Amino acid sequence: MLAHDTDPQVPREVRKIEGVEIRPDELQVLVDGRRAGLTVREFEIFFVLAERFDRVVTRPDIYELVWRGKMPHRDRSVDVFVRKVRHKLDLCAPDWTFIHTHFGIGYRFAPERKSADD
Repeated sequence: MLAHDTDPQVPREVRKIEGVEIRPDELQVLVDGRRAGLTVREFEIFFVLAERFDRVVTRPDIYELVWRGKMPHRDRSVDVFVRKVRHKLDLCAPDWTFIHTHFGIGYRFAPERKSADD
C-alpha cells in the first residue's frame, strides 16, 4: 500500500489534470465533478500513474509501488486493477480515455478525448 499518510514525498494537496481531480487525503478521484468510486487499491494504482503524468510506467514498477514487493512471474493483478479503474473512469466520462496501454511494457495516464472513430 502506498504510504500516503506517512511518506512526505507523496503530495497531499488536491490536484487537477484535464478535468480529473485527485484528492489524496480522501483517496478520491473525481471526473468532471463525479466521484469515480475507486477502492483503495484502485486509487493507489491510479495515483501511481497520475503522479507520472504522460510517462509509461511498467507493470512491475506499478506492482512494486502499490504492493511493496516484487511482482510474481505471470501475475496479472496490475492488469485486472487497471481494467477496473478504466471502467469506473469511463462511467464518469465515456468520451475520454485516461489510461493508455503500452503493450508488453505498462500503462500511461494522459487524458485524451476519444475520436468519433473509437
